[in-house]
Amino acid sequence: MKYIVAVSGGVDSVVLLDMLVTGQLAHDGLVVAHFDHGMRDDSAEDAAFVRDLAAKYNVLFEAKREELGANAGEELARERRYAFLRDVAKKYEATIMTAHHADDVIETIAINVTRGTGWRGLAVMDSPDVERPLIGMKKSELREYANQHNLTWREDATNQDTKYLRNNLRQKLHQRDEQMYELLLRYRDRQVVLRKAIDAEAAKLFGTSPYPRYLFIQAPVPAAEELLRAVIVRTVGYYPTRPQLQRALHAIKVLQTGKRHHIASGVRLVFTVDSFVVEKG
Repeated sequence: MKYIVAVSGGVDSVVLLDMLVTGQLAHDGLVVAHFDHGMRDDSAEDAAFVRDLAAKYNVLFEAKREELGANAGEELARERRYAFLRDVAKKYEATIMTAHHADDVIETIAINVTRGTGWRGLAVMDSPDVERPLIGMKKSELREYANQHNLTWREDATNQDTKYLRNNLRQKLHQRDEQMYELLLRYRDRQVVLRKAIDAEAAKLFGTSPYPRYLFIQAPVPAAEELLRAVIVRTVGYYPTRPQLQRALHAIKVLQTGKRHHIASGVRLVFTVDSFVVEKG
């Protein structure tokens, strides 16, 4: 299988690329993809480093730069990066591969807990179109590999900037209990399986929009929230938080014909007497 390898120039992605090139991870072809967010003055140096790395390994290289600016948020940066990666994957008919590891899983769970995402906040980093072969390795193991193989990489100074939620939580998680660390990883694996089972069952219950209000009114609240989440994701591709689902479910129960409930920017429910549609625009 051909892979689009997301390489930022940091130690994690440099290790992933080296493992792929040296045959420790199987593949049929590689394309190194680098996205320059334009959020740092020296980001062009990262792009040049990754371009040279791709040339050293004799693999194809794709890059894109956008001027998001120093004040761009983490969500916007992630959204634009994955839009680029998916465009490149479509071009080469390949699968995206990233260097996310076990520490990234723990950090993402911590972020989701602070945002109120509920139990699904544990079922992280399991996108069907993205492979993450390093997900079972710790950051310390990746650094050890890099040092043993004399690899060089770029350090992103913004990784120390605590104005970003992930960086702030990362520093606090340095003091984590190792038993809790392993427990969270096991919970994540179990919740991924559970999430897939729930999503499969939800998909069996609905056709296309509009959706009947009575089903969401009569169902137990936890079940209704899961069903509502499923139809929103399937219809418009937006992943609502638990508080957003709670407010939307209340709207389904009380709003009159012709009323609208806004879930997030551009995502809304529009009601008739006995049904609703999910819109984005």
